[in-house]
Amino acid sequence: MAAHNSRTVRDLRRENRTAVLRRLFFDGPMSRLSLAPATGLSSGSISNVVTELLTEGLVEEAGSVDSDGGRPRTLLRIAPRSGHLIGVDVGETRVRVELFDLSLAEQGRAERPLPTRGTARPDRYDSELIAGHIRDGITEVLNTARLTPGQILGVGIGTPGIIEHSEEDGAVVHCTPIGWEAVPLERMLRRPGHLPQQVPYFIENGAKTLGQAEMWFGAGRGARSAVVVLFGSGVGACVVTDDVEHGRAVEWGHLTVRVRGRRCRCGALGCLEAYAGAEALLERWQEAGGQPPPDTDEETALTAMLAGAYPADGGAPDPVAAAVLDETAEYLGAGLSDLINLFQPERILVGGWAGLQLGSRFLESVRRHALSYALPYPSGRVGIDLGALGPDAVTVGAATLPLADFFARGGRRLPAPPAPEPAPGWRTSLGTRLV
Repeated sequence: MAAHNSRTVRDLRRENRTAVLRRLFFDGPMSRLSLAPATGLSSGSISNVVTELLTEGLVEEAGSVDSDGGRPRTLLRIAPRSGHLIGVDVGETRVRVELFDLSLAEQGRAERPLPTRGTARPDRYDSELIAGHIRDGITEVLNTARLTPGQILGVGIGTPGIIEHSEEDGAVVHCTPIGWEAVPLERMLRRPGHLPQQVPYFIENGAKTLGQAEMWFGAGRGARSAVVVLFGSGVGACVVTDDVEHGRAVEWGHLTVRVRGRRCRCGALGCLEAYAGAEALLERWQEAGGQPPPDTDEETALTAMLAGAYPADGGAPDPVAAAVLDETAEYLGAGLSDLINLFQPERILVGGWAGLQLGSRFLESVRRHALSYALPYPSGRVGIDLGALGPDAVTVGAATLPLADFFARGGRRLPAPPAPEPAPGWRTSLGTRLV
């Protein structure tokens, strides 16, 4: 028996609008003529959709190009100022909030530093503190750009940990290393008087948002499969395959690399993160006799370690720093070999503030170890490189979450929820409601 096709005319119109918006976003400006083969839609459908989007202000004309013997063809593009998005990175050293237009050009930024390395963990990652930083950062960027909360299409947030989606609380974060056990982050952010209830939140693991950014705009673009590694205080990864288009975050940092090894900040023994995360790397350097600058954050301390191991003047390297980095490169390489054997990706991309700071010189050693530990067949078909988007990639990737949802809805805004009925006895504009 043939399956019943439940798609409606409204569904088809939404899908057509989605196809046009996505193609203009990734490949625009484009003419109506070039949109038809690019989207697979008929010229009539393109004409109808484009007329709608122009009328709504979501699409605008962007000049023209000469045609072969005919009139010039008008080019179309997404209207950048027709909507705004917010991306948030809950990082290890700061909370960064960025405002973007629909072309993902930055329109404003706010940063709230977290206490420096060595501060007691419960204070450093207090969930109320971080939720307050996010709320304050959103208010700051909106005020700077002179926007109202109702002009925001959505807020994307990249955060450490495993994200559970609860009907009652929205996104709930589980992250033992920072002391978050079932933190109802979305509910904490949805306090009355902040953003309107129809503005959606999209809260995902930071490695996933980094991965989506690199796949959309960075070094992963065009790859059918990739693993994007976030190397910061800890380590995580996002796996993108044919059947997982937007990527899946994996807790790669808590893979056991040494039985009964060092205690990880998650409480287990021998995790990769206990050897390869920047926090553990700096601890091992200090234990071996290294001297990080006092009262500094992890980024500054790692800079000092790199300066010792790789002196800019060509002098003799600090043997302690060099030895710890060499050992770390081997642990990271072994961890990457597991990703190669398990997922057989075309590309592995290393991002995150620590990964980018360590840079290409350190990566060459990591690459050598990864290929030596991995199986010959998949290791011969993978490229291992740095990410291309720099330290802001997590916020850009976070902003793509509401943008992808907006496109999937055909560029339609979510309606405002109905106003709640006043309780009996409450005063209304028509007088007092009687019980």
